[in-house]
Amino acid sequence: MHGVAVVTGASRGLGREIALALGRQGYRIALNYIHSEKEASDVVLALGEPAIALKADVGILREVETMAGIISNRWGRIDAVINNAGIARDGLLIKYREEDWDEVVNTNLKGCFNTTKAFVPLMIKAGGGQIVNISSYSGLKGKAGQSAYSASKAALLGLTYTLARELAEYNIRVNALLPGYMPTDMGLNAMDAMKKASEESLLKKLSEPQDIAQFISYLLTTSNITGQVFNLDGRI
Repeated sequence: MHGVAVVTGASRGLGREIALALGRQGYRIALNYIHSEKEASDVVLALGEPAIALKADVGILREVETMAGIISNRWGRIDAVINNAGIARDGLLIKYREEDWDEVVNTNLKGCFNTTKAFVPLMIKAGGGQIVNISSYSGLKGKAGQSAYSASKAALLGLTYTLARELAEYNIRVNALLPGYMPTDMGLNAMDAMKKASEESLLKKLSEPQDIAQFISYLLTTSNITGQVFNLDGRI
């Protein structure tokens, strides 16, 4: 066993692949979901006994703290946190609704703050660990119609750098990934953007969730990498 890994937004898409990959690596998995209960249950069945599904809105601190309490009671530690939960609400800023902005930032950015605040004490207790924040190419380059999404994903990079500095003394490494455009539910909801991403790729290919999950599996085996942003995209 490698310890305990928490994967947020793990019922579908990239989160599902990450949970399955880390389960194969020997981690006990706490997979978080908010709406897709059946899909989360299916992932638990695929993982087997050392896995649990926990419903929580990562944007609400008390729900994340409840999740941390359940994990603490069950396993007493957390060794890895993959902050994967994220949403997009596209629209031009001049017409953008305040509630959409709040929802995106609350999930994508505050959610990471909440999980870090709630889970780090258990990581310190375990003697260290790793946090991986899933950012986005849009957070680097920006994208018309994605002001909230791009802003939240860019802010994740600044948060990653800061947490790496603050948590190094506890042997907690913090890194971020830009996974690239993937043919997951979120990507398939914007076919034009997905086609453009493929065309802009030097290899004329989209990113594959399985490749991202394998990279994270490798990253968690390292001991001296922190404060880094890894771009797994084929676009320059």
